[in-house]
Amino acid sequence: MMKYEIPETNLPILQDQYGRIKRKLRISVTDRCNFKCVYCMPEHPEWMKKQDLLSFESLLVFCTYMVKQGIENIRITGGEPLMRQGVVHFIRDLQQLKKIGLKRISMTTNGHYLAKYADQLKAAGLDDLNISLDSIDAKQFKALTKKELNPVLEGIKAAQKAEIPFKINCVLMKDHNDDQILPMVRWAKDQNIPLRFIEFMPLDGDQHWTKDAVVSEAEILARLKPHYAIELLQQNHEPARQYRLDDDYRIGIISTITHSFCGECDRIRLTAQGELYNCLFAQQGLNIKPYLLKILRAQKTQQLFDFDQLDMQVKPYIWQKAQGYHVIQHQQVRKISMHMLGG
Repeated sequence: MMKYEIPETNLPILQDQYGRIKRKLRISVTDRCNFKCVYCMPEHPEWMKKQDLLSFESLLVFCTYMVKQGIENIRITGGEPLMRQGVVHFIRDLQQLKKIGLKRISMTTNGHYLAKYADQLKAAGLDDLNISLDSIDAKQFKALTKKELNPVLEGIKAAQKAEIPFKINCVLMKDHNDDQILPMVRWAKDQNIPLRFIEFMPLDGDQHWTKDAVVSEAEILARLKPHYAIELLQQNHEPARQYRLDDDYRIGIISTITHSFCGECDRIRLTAQGELYNCLFAQQGLNIKPYLLKILRAQKTQQLFDFDQLDMQVKPYIWQKAQGYHVIQHQQVRKISMHMLGG
């Protein structure tokens, strides 16, 4: 078991050693995905065994605890979260936490199954979506994902029809899809769909990342400058820097590598098998599964229980969060990758 030095001061809710208070929790409900994006999925993934995944009951226990500690936004991720049976019911169950402080329930998806699930997600109370789309060129999209583009476009239409607010996330990689900057902006602008570009991060499954493959924020803006008037907008506790194009459309750029947002980070993450990560790039997580199972057993047998043991593990671990990506980027590469953390 990992040991942490518990701070002597009374911490306001979930706070790290640099004064950043955590308000957002990302939960991976599965590591499985039907896409094989190079920046995320290993060539030969070893999936978690289904019996090792946290049950939705255990996840609800943890979410209840976290909301009581000040978490306001919960984002469901994967892998591809819509591949796990029962996720729609889980979203419905999370609604009860809005009575005690939860404000938003979100999901990140590749969009492939959205045409099937959009109406159900809306009915369950999902507040918004992030949809991954790295190219609108069908041939290029298939090269990137090993899947067809059309189901994703149909999923986007279904989300629009169901009136679920959403953003498009586009990860850019040199010599893979950096030619999509202008086409993506034109397509999204024409449909008034919010678009965010994301710099390629060292979280790929086979650890082939190099800085040379990163399409930087500066390069993205340079590609756009001949075609649009660009205005930088104020950044408000969000990872994306916002830009207004031609006074009538906004894009976001998440530039973790060249302009990290770590100084304002308010996020923590939980993997599908119960490891809590205080940072997307943290070298080691905290296994909280045993504590959740203990609480769940007590609930089922109608015994008295509290969150004290969980609290004594989680808060010191969050307190130890590193200052930012620039501090830990040269540490030893870990085995966990993006498809297990959900981005």
